[in-house]
Amino acid sequence: MRNNKIRVLVVDDSAVVRQSLSSILGSDPDIEVMGTAADPIIAVKKIMKEVPDVITLDIEMPRMDGLTFLRKIMSQHPIPVVIISSLTTEGTETAMKALEYGASEIIGKPAMNAAKFINESKILICDAVKAASHVKLSRKKIATASQVSKIASKPAPKLEVKPKYSADVILKRASASDRITITDKVIVLGASTGGTEAIRTFLKNLPPKMPGIAIVQHMPEGFTKSFANSLNNICDLEVKEAENGDKLYQGRVLIAAGNHHMLLKRVGKEYFVEVKDGPLVNRHRPSVDVLFRSASRYAGNNAIGILLTGMGNDGAKGLLELKESGADTVAQDEQSSVVYGMPKEAAKLGAANHILGLDHIAPYLIKSI
Repeated sequence: MRNNKIRVLVVDDSAVVRQSLSSILGSDPDIEVMGTAADPIIAVKKIMKEVPDVITLDIEMPRMDGLTFLRKIMSQHPIPVVIISSLTTEGTETAMKALEYGASEIIGKPAMNAAKFINESKILICDAVKAASHVKLSRKKIATASQVSKIASKPAPKLEVKPKYSADVILKRASASDRITITDKVIVLGASTGGTEAIRTFLKNLPPKMPGIAIVQHMPEGFTKSFANSLNNICDLEVKEAENGDKLYQGRVLIAAGNHHMLLKRVGKEYFVEVKDGPLVNRHRPSVDVLFRSASRYAGNNAIGILLTGMGNDGAKGLLELKESGADTVAQDEQSSVVYGMPKEAAKLGAANHILGLDHIAPYLIKSI
């Protein structure tokens, strides 16, 4: 009889990395490392004997690269995949392609020589695997995945993620007298698992003359610049990775840099962002709650908050704070979410004025602004 742990297959050509990832994942009581493989060919043989719930996958490997393996596995026997890749320029660009091909998450390989980074990597990697175990496969993929139906045979572990710190450690909540309202609108958006494609869809449907948009997508350092560049190439808006002091204005989208919190600030009538270090908030850096807290304080009822797909509760309380400050708030619905965690928590708090399908969010904004 099977236990309820999430069974993971670790695929990486480095024996040191395989050992390190096995140790990190094995330390979580909800996760079991069912095996490791030095390359995709070995991985296929192991999958034929026993299907894992989640695969962690490197990109650069001998005999078959990770991207080719990912495309094959997703077209033949879809299994949730977390990409754990080196932070090289080539590696980050390839990892972004992996998201387009169906990978659930991308994580930078942990630094092996720094206790702090190893501890934080443990949190990120374990949470990414848990989130991946909840990813909803597309109708087409489910239809071709009958041979691996054992994936659905175990009860799913809880979606909740225990928070580590709240947004208070970065920015104290403003009192009613502290909030200053102005006339210029600004949009703040947060997402996690499944968010890269959701954000891509959202931005492609927006015209160039939209209020400035600040986005937190849970993504590791080194990947967010490639993500921003890829978005800049497919929509009518200017998209860039946020740098400290960047102005946020009509037609511009700023993506929070990985491993840094992003706060919305204002001087006079001009919005800008502050990029800063700090502890993990709700187990994330950047944190959606931090962005939303700052928007409620510096934009008030001129902000529009949007919370998209993702595991855990980051952004739920922040969306409620936005609503309480007079902002309009939107949460993605369950049907269109890859993982219905963050928007679900927001809905439970009554934080969303509107609960909409992904394809309806952009049209709503265009109509309401």
